[in-house]
Amino acid sequence: MDARLRRVNKEIADCKNDKTSKITLELVDESPFHLKGAFPGPEGTPYEGGHFEVDIRIPDSYPFQPLKMKFITKVYHPNISSASGAICLDILKDAWSPVLTLKSTLISLQSLLCSPEPNDPQDAEVAKHYMTSRSSFEETARYWTHIYAGGPEAKAAGKARDTPVGAVRDEIAIAGLEKAHVDQFEALGFERTKVIDVLRRLNYRGANVAKITEDRVVEELLKS
Repeated sequence: MDARLRRVNKEIADCKNDKTSKITLELVDESPFHLKGAFPGPEGTPYEGGHFEVDIRIPDSYPFQPLKMKFITKVYHPNISSASGAICLDILKDAWSPVLTLKSTLISLQSLLCSPEPNDPQDAEVAKHYMTSRSSFEETARYWTHIYAGGPEAKAAGKARDTPVGAVRDEIAIAGLEKAHVDQFEALGFERTKVIDVLRRLNYRGANVAKITEDRVVEELLKS
């Protein structure tokens, strides 16, 4: 058994024996070098109550090269791509150290959910939302946690979230927008999906709304 396999097997066993961290690991296709990690969302954050899964690939030169990780669960967070699950975290790049383990790296991901770094984003649009209106960002992150990570139902004024169980997911809430704003431009004859896309790209939220004229929005809608 080579050193890499010995180390990975030990780390998997250590994780299984640790019942306090609530971090789990399982093999993908019976390979010890392709794993699925999971952890609960941190308490006191919009991710509380969610179950978050991470795809983990262990490189040939591990532990001298960082683990390759990306979220399987969709997460609304400045340092996580809302499209691909890619993660912006220093220990997965140049700050990696061979003393880090599967468990400690997953704990760092859990901590990242507590402490977003919007000035070094993986998802620039989410980072703009975070910096423009923290409360609106948290409502959206909580809603994503509910629909994608099995978290508690999100309730917030201004979002069209009072849909019955089993209904189509609320595309306005997923985009972190106000229903009234979408309705305003949809009433001008533009398709809802187009309105949502343009308002999201313009970061039409919070204090930013007053800075963006209706004419500018219409101009962007006509372009798209």
